[in-house]
Amino acid sequence: MSVTRTVLITGGTGFIGSALARVALERGWSVHLLGRDFSRVESLLTAGAHAISCDLRDKTGVTAACAGQDTVFHVGALSAPWGDPSEFYATNVGGTENILAACRAHKIPQLIHVSSPSVVFTGRDQHNLPDDAFYPKRFASVYSETKKLAEDRVNAAFAEGSGLSGVILRPKAVFGPGDTSLLPRLISAARAGRLPRIGDGKNVVELTYIDNVVAALFCAADAPKVALGRTFTITNHEAVPLWEVIAQVLAGLKIPWQPRTIPLPLALLVAGLMERKAERTGKEPLLTRYTVQLLARTQTYDTEPARTLLGYTPHVTLSEGIARTIQALA
Repeated sequence: MSVTRTVLITGGTGFIGSALARVALERGWSVHLLGRDFSRVESLLTAGAHAISCDLRDKTGVTAACAGQDTVFHVGALSAPWGDPSEFYATNVGGTENILAACRAHKIPQLIHVSSPSVVFTGRDQHNLPDDAFYPKRFASVYSETKKLAEDRVNAAFAEGSGLSGVILRPKAVFGPGDTSLLPRLISAARAGRLPRIGDGKNVVELTYIDNVVAALFCAADAPKVALGRTFTITNHEAVPLWEVIAQVLAGLKIPWQPRTIPLPLALLVAGLMERKAERTGKEPLLTRYTVQLLARTQTYDTEPARTLLGYTPHVTLSEGIARTIQALA
């Protein structure tokens, strides 16, 4: 059993943050949620979570929120395929800097930082990628770049000897009941007849069911000394053909889907044109080059360090996770 502790969860009203909070409350922890819109998590507040209305960019508010915490789970971020670069920098980099400053100010001993495997995504096929893979010279998106810069800040804080320790987790393609981004975007596109199959349809990826991400976060909170200061990629430890999974979900939801296939080079060209138009109009494009690459490229990882050093093992299989997700979305 984990020792009762007082924790702050940034992004506490979001998909991962709220799922983490739910289990933490079940464990008897004192849970504080940092967020802006608490309408989605009223059940957590009823169960005893404390709401702290604050934007990550508000240094004063973040500093106040961190007072008295044993652990900060920094889950919050601006995650989107498109947007104003200044907003990504302000939230993902500046927000992380605010969290780190607050941890120093209050001498908080532990930080669990949630990042993304996109920080090492090159836009090409990647097989069995290790946790210490080099960052690319050019990032696939401004989101990826700002999450990398946030990792830099966290790693520097762990190394400076101020007493702050912890780990960085990179959960890959998180899905499950409560998701408002990954599968819902694909489902919406399919319903509108706007989901072509990009590339040859044979690319293999790793996904992560939400309950497994939460399990990994608790492993990080109880990390042994050998794991501290390290970065771990978190997946379901199952590599699967992405487009077969998409087809399975759509069939389970009884959504007709007979997609046309678009070669990857053509999809990149079309997405690039859409991005240029979006720069003029300010409206998010239907397709970005980043999204095209994610949907067409193989992305698998060496997750053995998470198993052996962090003690993480996925408890919900991919097939079970997909079945639960389909049931929740039906």
